[in-house]
Amino acid sequence: MVARIWRATLPRTRAQDYARHFTDYVAPSLSPIPGYRGARVLCNGESDPAEVVVVTWWSSREAIRRFAGPDIRRAVVAPGVRQMFVSCDDTVSHYEVIAEDEPRTDLS
Repeated sequence: MVARIWRATLPRTRAQDYARHFTDYVAPSLSPIPGYRGARVLCNGESDPAEVVVVTWWSSREAIRRFAGPDIRRAVVAPGVRQMFVSCDDTVSHYEVIAEDEPRTDLS
């Protein structure tokens, strides 16, 4: 499995707007892509601007190419969404998962 990691900063007050955009538009567009395995959107809301880190999970780099095209290091950010950010990375990082411990879903 491959983790694809992208970072951006935005005003703290806009963090939930981006989370909504991701949930309503980005995730549904990724779901049908063969090899897409899920995502997490992380936010350091203690600072302003806040940092957002998006981690998407893919079965392989070939699966990422189906989404990102031949240059998988290039970030895929819709032009209309860029205005939400103070700054955003133009490139992403990829990491092979070599060990994992799934987050617990029970709260006990």
